[in-house]
Parts: sequence; C-alpha cells; structure tokens
Amino acid sequence: MNPRYSITAARPEDLKRLPAIELAAARLLAGHAPESVLKETTGSDVFLKAQRDGHLWVALADVVPVGFAHVEVLERDAAHLEEIDVDPRHGRRGLGTKLVLQVCDWAAGKGYASVTLTTFRDIPWNMPFYARLGFSIVATEHLSPALRAVVEDETRRGLDPSRRVVMSRPCSVRVQ
Repeated sequence: MNPRYSITAARPEDLKRLPAIELAAARLLAGHAPESVLKETTGSDVFLKAQRDGHLWVALADVVPVGFAHVEVLERDAAHLEEIDVDPRHGRRGLGTKLVLQVCDWAAGKGYASVTLTTFRDIPWNMPFYARLGFSIVATEHLSPALRAVVEDETRRGLDPSRRVVMSRPCSVRVQ
C-alpha cells in the first residue's frame, strides 16, 4: 500500500529522523560534492531552534518524516532556504516541490520580499529544478552581505564556488 504524503510544520518528535534523511539525500551528490560535505548533518540544536521558530517543515509518509525544508532568516526582507532534503526512497513524488512551495507561501505570508537559496549550478536536478519554481540567479555583484557570507561558508566547507549559484524567488511569483 502506498503511503499518504503530506507537508506540515515539523514536530519535536520528527527531529531525530532528519539527520538520516540528510545523509541519504547527500548520497545523490556523490561525485559532485566533497565527501566531507556529504557526511555533514545539521546539529540537533539547530533543528530544535528552527522547529521552535516555525522555520522547519517536514514531508511525511503517513506519519514518518521522509523529507524536510529548513529556513533561516539572514536578512530583514528575505527568507533563506538553508536546506531541503528528501529521502531518495521517496523521491520523484513531488515532495521537494511541495516543500519549496510551502516555504515560499510561508515567506509571502510573513511579508518577506523573496526566498533565497544556494545550489549546484551544473547538476541537472538542482538549478533547473529551482528555475522551474520561479527562482532566478542572483549575480555575484548583487549579493547581499548575508548571502556573501553563505557562499564564503560553503567555500570554507569545501564546496567549489564556481559550481555553486545563489538564486532568489520573489514572493509574488505563483507557480502553476
């Protein structure tokens, strides 16, 4: 029997499952990202704060988390999609799209002008996925100090900045 999928605000009991989702999703990037990055997981304190602040959503298969989206507010007028992951065993079902659109709807409802993110420029299922959802590339010279800091942090962690791209989506965009 196929599970019933839904997107909802993360509950405290969901948090313990998120690192395993991160690690499973990271395997899709093998050969594209340094192994050290593929083994990273977000600290439980970070997830707990995001959950408490209403900045964390989960994709559920029935009642079990199989994906999540984590937002950080780095600047006054933009919400930053810090991370989105879906367990590959539940991929290709539109959960990533639903998580991104949930974040965008939330950001619009909170009065943010845009949602930003960073992703791989040259991986077919990364930048094109976000472009289909209304995100566009932010030129390096137009990066805010907060987004520059995100890129610098990724570079320190071993991600090649020439393969990364910053994207933004105005909250007024509607995807059909």
